[in-house]
Amino acid sequence: MRNATCGIVESTPSTLFLLITWTRMSHKQMECSTARWFLAAVCLAANFALPAYADTPSEPWPQTQSDLQAETGVHFGTLANGMRFAIMRNVTPPGQAAIRFRIGAGSLEENDNQQGLAHFLEHMAFKGSTHVAEGEMIRILQRKGLAFGPDTNAHTSYDETVYALDLPEVDADTVSTGLMLMRETASELTLDAGAFDRERGVILSEERLRDTPQSRAALGIMNSLLAGQRATMRVPIGKADIISNAPVDLVRDYYRANYRPDRATLIVVGDIDPAAMETEIRQRFGDWKAVGPAPAKPDLGTLAAKGESAEVITVPGGMTSIQVAWTRPYDAAPDTSARRRAELIEDLGLLVLKRRVSAIASKADAPFISAGVGSQDLLDSAHVVLVSANSEADKWQAALTAIDQEQRRIQKFGVEKAEIDREIREYRLALQAAADGAATRATTDIASALAGSVDDDQVFTSPAEDLSLFETITKGVTMAEVNQALQRAFSGNGPQVVLQTPQSPQGGADTVRQVYDASNAIDVSAPSGAADVAWPYTHFGEPGAVVERRAVEDLGLTMVRFSNGVRLTVKPTKLRANEVLVREDIGRGRLDLPRDRSLATWASPAVVLSGVKAMDYEDIQKALTANIVGVDFSVGDSSFRFDGRTRTEDLATQLQLMTAYTSDPAYRPEAFKRVQQAYLSGLDQYDASPGGVVSRAFAGLVHSGDPRWTFPDRAQLSAAKPDDFEALFRPMVSNGPIDITIVGDVTVDDAIGLTAETFGALPPRPETASSTDRDEVRFPATTVKPVLQAHSGRADNAAAVVGAPIGDLLSDLPRSFTANVAVQIFQNRLIDQFRIAEGASYAVQGDVDLSREVPGYGYAYFYVETGPEKVARFYALVDEIANDLRSQEVSPDELARAREPIIETLKHQQQSNEYWLSYLHHAQTDSRRLDRIRDSLGGYDKVTAGDIRAFSTAYFGPEKFWKFEVLPAAVR
Repeated sequence: MRNATCGIVESTPSTLFLLITWTRMSHKQMECSTARWFLAAVCLAANFALPAYADTPSEPWPQTQSDLQAETGVHFGTLANGMRFAIMRNVTPPGQAAIRFRIGAGSLEENDNQQGLAHFLEHMAFKGSTHVAEGEMIRILQRKGLAFGPDTNAHTSYDETVYALDLPEVDADTVSTGLMLMRETASELTLDAGAFDRERGVILSEERLRDTPQSRAALGIMNSLLAGQRATMRVPIGKADIISNAPVDLVRDYYRANYRPDRATLIVVGDIDPAAMETEIRQRFGDWKAVGPAPAKPDLGTLAAKGESAEVITVPGGMTSIQVAWTRPYDAAPDTSARRRAELIEDLGLLVLKRRVSAIASKADAPFISAGVGSQDLLDSAHVVLVSANSEADKWQAALTAIDQEQRRIQKFGVEKAEIDREIREYRLALQAAADGAATRATTDIASALAGSVDDDQVFTSPAEDLSLFETITKGVTMAEVNQALQRAFSGNGPQVVLQTPQSPQGGADTVRQVYDASNAIDVSAPSGAADVAWPYTHFGEPGAVVERRAVEDLGLTMVRFSNGVRLTVKPTKLRANEVLVREDIGRGRLDLPRDRSLATWASPAVVLSGVKAMDYEDIQKALTANIVGVDFSVGDSSFRFDGRTRTEDLATQLQLMTAYTSDPAYRPEAFKRVQQAYLSGLDQYDASPGGVVSRAFAGLVHSGDPRWTFPDRAQLSAAKPDDFEALFRPMVSNGPIDITIVGDVTVDDAIGLTAETFGALPPRPETASSTDRDEVRFPATTVKPVLQAHSGRADNAAAVVGAPIGDLLSDLPRSFTANVAVQIFQNRLIDQFRIAEGASYAVQGDVDLSREVPGYGYAYFYVETGPEKVARFYALVDEIANDLRSQEVSPDELARAREPIIETLKHQQQSNEYWLSYLHHAQTDSRRLDRIRDSLGGYDKVTAGDIRAFSTAYFGPEKFWKFEVLPAAVR
């Protein structure tokens, strides 16, 4: 169970939420770690000829100190040396497994002269160990079908380092290889000084990559809340001067002191035999001995007493947000039903406050763009309760006033029974859905959740137990208890008011304090009770008649066309119990838009936030509290798209919701203005880093400046009007042809019947038109000099892209398979040379984007973030690799190491409903989409070294390459 979501409203989070997850969520729902500095590699370290010390007792499993029952399907154990392990058999998807190896040490365990070296140690994963030569680990894993990054990952946090392997097969050799590599990680790394020196540049590149306005603001706020405590002095990425100059002996010291069996937990989940797995774990890890005495646990400091305060954190390029926080000492008591009861009751009250501020954000002339409410035990250092809002730069005063008064309103008058009942219903629904789908939980999700429960020192309870405990707690909860919990939540240190802003207001913190004091002087009134609302969209006319129905037996599909022109494709699956995905494609998306001017396609989130004519967005949420339904809207290249995710019993309501948005949309001006202000407020963040500039500019550039794909500038955003928003979307959504795709735990007849009652009952729609825009959408011409843009961030950071046109996906399926393999080979070589050998970049990426929508359009690209002085070297290396691929064939091993991860990733994707939803849309009018599904696995198997050379000759030549770079403004 472990508490409800109590987090940010909608999609525009405050900066602290970007770094620290302020919601206390079920450990089945998320992996909670603070400041996850993501993978450079799976970490390994050194083999020391030092005496072994006696085993130190490890921490007991939390359930041994709790009245809570751990999930019975998990086998928990502890080796004689103190290493803990957890094993679970799970067959979703079949034939796969996941390994998580957690070391209970992170940046908090670093000495002053080691800051950043815990993370550096993680990066040394592929740098050699007793039984694996330097550079071989990546290759070993690739041969087993693991992709570098998606399947071989790691993160270092304040209090842990976790290594992850997602195994595509569970044959004895693959599983044993995974365990062998984790055992090497435990104690067998060589930590070669030369390899260590080469990796410094990669770490420094990652430090530059992470140094964004969002992260700087989040760290500033956390440092304010935990002032004086150790966490504020141990950011996982560390200090650049230490990373640049530390001798390798300091990493060896950290490794020897902290990588110990009594601090380690090994987790294996998947289609495996638990008994055999335990035997192998005992054989491999039983001889691991700690080296040296156990270091003392770091002193995290004491939470300083602090009354009301105000502070300004200035972050150039950042957004404007206001935060009001309360902190109290961290409670280290065991995870018990009593503790969960107390936390749930607090969360219910905070959920009500979240709901109230969310409602404010959706109103016309709202004082803020978005708001959030949440609580968390933060880094074992404090319990934090936070109310925050993102606002326009000149409206932070109104935002502060609004969240202050809403917080004081609930503190003074409490919650209403109807509000708590609503939160309980929604919470129950989420837990019920988790319990219903427990048998088909994904192996990787379970493994990560188990690792998260270790980090949180929580009992890993089953979804059924979570639901049962929730029912027991809520059956006896009273309004008085909720209100008492809220009184405690808003006590302790605080309120601490923090304004995060690109430019400090005149008067600084004194001005913030004056605004807060002025708001506090205004008395608050009791909330007005909101009336219940009923969902009115249950009937759309006579159900539509089926005029065509055909089965695609080999793929398990049924295709239907209704008399009004609506098409439906149904794919029943049992991949996820009680899960159904729905996709609605309308019209031809960007291809239907004029190409001579900028349009407000960026305002697409406002379609859902506008609600429908009969009720606004907030009332829709209230009316559908008893259902698990949702809707998103987006603009694609070949359709305007609604997406929904629901459970089997709520499919009727899900289809009603999407049909209402299609047939009776509202396009409310206040929703448009809210999205517009969110974009305007965040626009400077794009300019503050090279990656931000690339993410903003890339789509427009690779479409030769076509305004249908170009991100608007500030003037264009500011000039857009609500009428423009409605004029763009209403005719497209209300009149375009409709294709529905339903995938998941549903029968064909039920899907057809429910669609007939909703979309099938609408007035006639036109047939889907095929695209004729082959010559209208073009990749840019070869560049003599790179296209150049500037960023306003650090002078030591730059980005560069090389791209080449290839063609679309569906017109030549064999070419598409070859393209993916060729680009993977190219990327592997870039990583080997530019990242590993030269240490020039943390972010090295290659990818293929072949359009399924636009005939003739598609491209490959290679991207790095690096220092400005290394951009020319990147271009030269691209030319070297391209020339080599054109001039000679790749080896069988290199071909296999590129191809096998692609095949295994595809197999994994095909075990998800999302894969089928993506590939089946428009399949009724373009059968090549079905051929792509049928041919994928066999198509990759047929790619030869000769194909790679021929492809490279055709597409990877200097005369084909287009280049784009982003340099710091000072350099440019």
